[in-house]
Amino acid sequence: MIRVVVADDHPIVRAGIVALLQDADDVEVVGQASDGDGAVATVLAERPDVVLMDLRMPGCTGDAATARILAREPGIRVLILTTYESDDQILAAIEAGASGYLLKAAPESEILAGLRATARGETALAPSAAAALVRRTTARASVGPALSPRELEVLQLVAQGNSNPAIGRTLFVSETTVKTHLGHVFEKLGVNDRTRAVTRAMELGLLP
Repeated sequence: MIRVVVADDHPIVRAGIVALLQDADDVEVVGQASDGDGAVATVLAERPDVVLMDLRMPGCTGDAATARILAREPGIRVLILTTYESDDQILAAIEAGASGYLLKAAPESEILAGLRATARGETALAPSAAAALVRRTTARASVGPALSPRELEVLQLVAQGNSNPAIGRTLFVSETTVKTHLGHVFEKLGVNDRTRAVTRAMELGLLP
């Protein structure tokens, strides 16, 4: 039996998911939660095999709850089941440690198949989630290696709000050298100022 906790803040939606799972011979719903904090508490109490986790819930969000659960119980698998599919939301969930990302609009057979795949240790991704990961991987592969370790170090200090003289003192280099590194960063990222360099690097996954 696959032991499952369902976390969703909409009672009717949660009831529908539970009903779907209860119709499956190999699934047992061992707990329910209506918010992120409740999901963490229920999962730590019940130790399920899989958590079906919504993203937008009161208080602690689904991706934050996922990170908290996996920090305590890394063996538990989390499958995001949501109506939201923006790149940022998908990537935040996957980076938090979720094993999969499916949409509530998916056919019931697909949701059950994704749950079973997740329980087996596999990854279940909606097409939109897979596409988002491909876009992020491609961006990192094409742009990430172009910045040298020193250029990334300078950019990280810029992101922390340091001025060029302060960066020079931190790295024990001249202000002119800092400006040279930044010039290379601007050119490689295709930007013209410090703010856009930082935001572009974040978009590409070069900075947290």
